[in-house]
Amino acid sequence: MRNFNKPTSSTYTVREATELLPFILHVMQGISHSRAKAILSGGGVKVNRRNVTRHDYALKPGMVVEIAKRKPRNELKSPFVKIVYEDAAIIVVEKAVGILSMATSPAIFCVKQVLDDYFRKSRQRCTTHVVHRLDRDTSGLLVYAKTLEAEQILEHNWREIVTDRRYVALASGVMEQKKGTVQSYLKDNKAYITYSSPTDNGGKLAITHYRVLRSNDTHTLVELKLETGRKNQIRVHLQDLGHPVCGDIKYGNGDDPHHRLCLHAYRLCFYHPITGEPLKFETALPRWL
Repeated sequence: MRNFNKPTSSTYTVREATELLPFILHVMQGISHSRAKAILSGGGVKVNRRNVTRHDYALKPGMVVEIAKRKPRNELKSPFVKIVYEDAAIIVVEKAVGILSMATSPAIFCVKQVLDDYFRKSRQRCTTHVVHRLDRDTSGLLVYAKTLEAEQILEHNWREIVTDRRYVALASGVMEQKKGTVQSYLKDNKAYITYSSPTDNGGKLAITHYRVLRSNDTHTLVELKLETGRKNQIRVHLQDLGHPVCGDIKYGNGDDPHHRLCLHAYRLCFYHPITGEPLKFETALPRWL
């Protein structure tokens, strides 16, 4: 039986502006960096009663920080999904390669299934609502709604709420132009292959901005910023440029140095659907980069 008389966490009030990790190191004197990071990534820190895992989360005077004294019993343990941020309305995760954002049929394993199981085990009365997706073989950041209200706000106001979505990709060959914009109309054929047209073909307008980060004699590391979010947009637009994503078996040229689709959603910035607070999330770049 759980002992409710013994406190399981310590509570602190923020006195001056700082970031979360330095704050934890300051108030928990003697704690190591690795231990502080483990508490954060394990879901052991709440700010104003909301779970936060970001090391650089901005703290303001008056905020209340609650730090668990031991590892939470119901943390998410999955090789496919890592929680980056969670509160009562939304959850932001980093998904691995090889898992769908949502299932096309009940028997298919997906992120939504992982999160619904996590909510059930942690006794949260909510379910996962999908508001956007990544391809199975694309890794990176996704936001899901935990309430119907948050889902509706995100779905109906997505373009106004999301302020920045960026990806990094390893492209085949050396890109001549260091930056530019690709604009075309994307439409699926009967075989579900997305094809691109410079003129309106009855498809959806897609706009991708790109910037070369670095290159060698055979490949280019490129950052891509989406102005629209269409199916297979980045993969098709890099194919249009003659420099497809490495490891892309659908739109690529057979160049597969890392035996995976070399595309990662590393930045996601948006306004919180309920509070309106601006949120910014970034992941570390994958090892293959």
